[in-house]
Amino acid sequence: MIATSGRDFDIILVSGEPYVDHPLSAAGVIARVLDAKGYRVGIIGRPDWKTDKDFLKLGRPRLYFGVTSGSMDSMLVNYTPLKRERAKDPHVPYHSGIPDRAVLVYANKIKPLFPDSTIVLGGIEASLRRFAHYDYWENKVRRSLLLDSRADVLVYGPGEKQAQEIARRLDNGEDLLGVPGTCVVRRELRAGFSVIPSYEEVSGDSAKFCEAQRLFSNRRQLAQAHAGRYVLQFPMPEYTTADLDWIYGLPYSRHVPPGFSEFALARFSVVTHRGCIGDCSFCSLALHQGDRIVSRSEDSILEEIRRLTRHPEFKGYIDDLGGPTANMYGMDCPAPCPEGRCLPCKKLDRSHSRLIRLMKRARAVPGVKKVFVRSGIRYDLAMESREYLRELCAHHISGLLKIAPEHVSPRVLRLMNKGRDRSAEFRRLFKELNRGRRQQLKGYYMVAHPGTSEKEACELARHLEKLEREGERPVEGVQVFTPTPMTRSTCMYRTGVDPITGEPVYVPRTFAEKKAQKQR
Repeated sequence: MIATSGRDFDIILVSGEPYVDHPLSAAGVIARVLDAKGYRVGIIGRPDWKTDKDFLKLGRPRLYFGVTSGSMDSMLVNYTPLKRERAKDPHVPYHSGIPDRAVLVYANKIKPLFPDSTIVLGGIEASLRRFAHYDYWENKVRRSLLLDSRADVLVYGPGEKQAQEIARRLDNGEDLLGVPGTCVVRRELRAGFSVIPSYEEVSGDSAKFCEAQRLFSNRRQLAQAHAGRYVLQFPMPEYTTADLDWIYGLPYSRHVPPGFSEFALARFSVVTHRGCIGDCSFCSLALHQGDRIVSRSEDSILEEIRRLTRHPEFKGYIDDLGGPTANMYGMDCPAPCPEGRCLPCKKLDRSHSRLIRLMKRARAVPGVKKVFVRSGIRYDLAMESREYLRELCAHHISGLLKIAPEHVSPRVLRLMNKGRDRSAEFRRLFKELNRGRRQQLKGYYMVAHPGTSEKEACELARHLEKLEREGERPVEGVQVFTPTPMTRSTCMYRTGVDPITGEPVYVPRTFAEKKAQKQR
């Protein structure tokens, strides 16, 4: 059972987003998974943190409170890259306010109201704050969220397996130490853990901050000292094709509250895989979902599409067929390397053959008029398969394809770990394949990333001006780099050093310089 009112729940999920029973909703997925295992799940969506009322309305759960900010980091929701408060929330009709550092605020509300209850933190906001981390908005290194929140356990990465295992252990009166994909705080350092520099060390020493960045891994048992206590990380559990088929095969209603625009636009979307092998320095996706691709089976995806065609409000259009990066479906590796460096590997299957077959089968499902691919694609990977691009352009986009070159400066791209700029080559190929069609190509670019001085900013500006003179409208968006916890780019921003090579890196820090780079 899943409900937003009532009492006597086994587990209560508290989320910074309104509850949506949808496979793109973090709380919605966890609720469905726990419900399928027989637990009674209560949900408190976007509570008013200024009073106790919302936190008290479902009572005390038998097993635990699960706390998340939702699908996004609350600080990114509330502030622009220049630290200005955003004018409005994307979920305006339901906006009662999500607090800064929502996970911390919610946990600190629950603790005094239910002092004997177990509190479990999860979601992207918690995942990226499991260890000591640089906080851009306060311009300082903060402690692990576990310590500030006084929670019992922190779940990092996709949380379906962890949520089930924590519930099982609490049901059986077992300790929560050692659940894969979690962090806990203990007084003593346990055997078998690799120690990374302490909170005290990374707070005051840039070299130690860089060392911690290099040592970080989702695959290892790690420990970090905080004033005599240790944050212990247990390696992330492996998810399989069968796991994803089961998770996304659960009976989501896909009912979206009126005005909840983010989900309304992707209501009939289908997730094909998890993980990303891009390894971009500024991106937190691999830190959270993992740096390996896990794809669903074609049969599972097609069965989900058939179910959607029976939905009373389905109009024949699949809003999106994709994942974190749409064209990485099927790039699972049977024997992945410990380092997780997939893109340069010669064993990586770049043919897109599984994805091409899936796209053809998906649009052939009776009742489907069009299958859109609106998730971003990795354009340099797409260039490895003309057949994939031909299929994509002919059948799966509606006049516009968006890519993310991010920059044109070789130095900046190297620091971003994006490889060399091949966007001009891609544009030529795109035009060739779309001759006779009215298709546009637009790009996302980033300014003020570490390594971007006035010289590199001017280089990007000249490149975009040249494309415009040639009759193109090349820009979909230019964003200012935001340092989010735990990424390599954030380490560069904090220390002024590339943690991999040790070389000094120029960092644009003032708001005036960042704004000037965007307006060029």
